[in-house]
Amino acid sequence: MYLCTMINEQTWEFVRQHATDDVRKLALQGTKDADVDMPMALQQIAGRQTALKKLPSWAAHDGVVYPPHLNMEQCSSEQTARYKAQLAGNGGVYVDLTGGFGVDFYWMSQGFKKRYYIEQNSNLCTLVEHNFHVLDHECSVCCCDTAAFLPDMPHADVVFLDPARRNEHGARTYDIKDCTPNVLELLTLLMSKADKVILKLSPMFDWRKAVDDLQYVREVHIVSVDNECKELLLVLEQAERPLRLVCVNNDQIFEESHSPSPITHHPSPTAPDYLYEPNASIMKAGCFEALAQQYPLCQISANSHLFLSSVEIADFPGRRFQIVAISSVNKQSLKTALAGIDKANITVRNFPLSVEQLQKKLHLKDGGDTYIFATTKADGAHCLYICRKIG
Repeated sequence: MYLCTMINEQTWEFVRQHATDDVRKLALQGTKDADVDMPMALQQIAGRQTALKKLPSWAAHDGVVYPPHLNMEQCSSEQTARYKAQLAGNGGVYVDLTGGFGVDFYWMSQGFKKRYYIEQNSNLCTLVEHNFHVLDHECSVCCCDTAAFLPDMPHADVVFLDPARRNEHGARTYDIKDCTPNVLELLTLLMSKADKVILKLSPMFDWRKAVDDLQYVREVHIVSVDNECKELLLVLEQAERPLRLVCVNNDQIFEESHSPSPITHHPSPTAPDYLYEPNASIMKAGCFEALAQQYPLCQISANSHLFLSSVEIADFPGRRFQIVAISSVNKQSLKTALAGIDKANITVRNFPLSVEQLQKKLHLKDGGDTYIFATTKADGAHCLYICRKIG
């Protein structure tokens, strides 16, 4: 078996023997074998345990070397990398200008004849070159700076960048111009060198500002996993076309429609039976009007981001609830609506009390099968929707 020179055989054997053990306990116990590189062994054991959930296809290969914890924490999951591979498509030349641990590169470059991995960290380059040998993934690895490689880079069908979003002090940055490399400075050269540029940003970024800053954005993809927003993806191309906004959460995909069809506004049901909460990607995108146009529902109010309907919508992109009772905040109404309920999962949206304050006011513990949404209606009235989750 091809082995990375960073790890000797004694260390590999220790890793295999303790693959499922608690890393913290192993660190305290140590080893009597002086040939075992204990810090590296712990790094590999912890890395593979993370990969079992995050990168199962890689974890299945004996011999994959894992980087330090921060790199494992920051790298894409297999699930999000596979989604980005769909955006990349296939073609002749694929270039990743910020290679990192190589997860995105591995999946996104699958459909291309020539693959270039660019990374300025020499240790990561050595590790990735080893891993791609283990994974039987042919590519060219270049250990150099993005800005240095770009001027002489061959023309590419697709270029991918995942700029570092921390400054020299390790603090997070929230603007494209503060990332490394600075894509704004490289933008003109990038667009002359590639048919398509895919840019990965933190979900904390303002996607509208990013579209304004980068004049070539044609698609915005907001990707969530298990209702946790993970990535903001921008697809840049020279050809002008209407902006495409796509919200993804696992297998739920909602796309804001830009068709010229007339806008449909559904009237608010007088006695709604169902409440709907959009998934994290839609919440980030803020395309609530589009949601109300595409489904038979209406918003409780402009700032609640909760929807009501008299019908069950099985394919709604988010959580679905059946309304058991609706209550105002006066004592008698609450007493009737909450009869027999001693615990609930409470969400507040556009409401004057926090979850903790409302729990205390209602004398409810956290948990159970009841869901309470506290919000403010369009007429300014405070309201509680007592629900049961569907599915």
